[in-house]
Amino acid sequence: MRILVVEDEPRIAADIRTGLERAHYAVDEAADGETAWFRAGTEDYDAIVLDLGLPKLDGLTVLKRLRAADIATPVLILTARDGWRDKVEGIDAGADDYLAKPFQMEEMLARLRAITRRAAGQSSAILRAGPVEIDTRTRLVTVHGTAMTLSSLEYRLLAYFLHHPGRVLSQSELIEHIYETGSDRDTNAIEALVARLRRKLGVDLIETRRGHGYLIPDDAR
Repeated sequence: MRILVVEDEPRIAADIRTGLERAHYAVDEAADGETAWFRAGTEDYDAIVLDLGLPKLDGLTVLKRLRAADIATPVLILTARDGWRDKVEGIDAGADDYLAKPFQMEEMLARLRAITRRAAGQSSAILRAGPVEIDTRTRLVTVHGTAMTLSSLEYRLLAYFLHHPGRVLSQSELIEHIYETGSDRDTNAIEALVARLRRKLGVDLIETRRGHGYLIPDDAR
């Protein structure tokens, strides 16, 4: 799962990146509204953390442009403005949730989990497919009830599959959603990662659709 963090205060941006990476997210950053608008308009993200008080282009304008362009990426507004009018304006502009500074990282993570679940049509914090289960609150992965140890990349790949059961996911889509910009993002890397995840899980869960991508069948749940 890949997140775009739009924050012009370096310390806050660094703290957010650290917290998200510890929770196994891939993170891209933008320090101004123009860069945010370009990245969010040209890259696929699972969610955007968007500060309102940005240089060059304010966050509310970025949000309005995204929604006007039919870009439905979930957006969590992050701002020092805590008045109810600002909250209403942000929600009406298309934000999915609102978090005022200062905040606790665990609350941000919970809100991100909630908006990404809703976007994927999932209602529970626990995702299941056959004998495989992820508790997205603790990042615990189990197979037949036994805890598994996965790398961050493996966890992101599995989580993306379980957020989108029953849908064939192309290699290019997986690349967009599990790697940060500038990483080794090619089809060979995806093939190797899928193979590694299959070996670790030890169950016949991820199907290959030749020429199309990979699939966890919806009835595996």
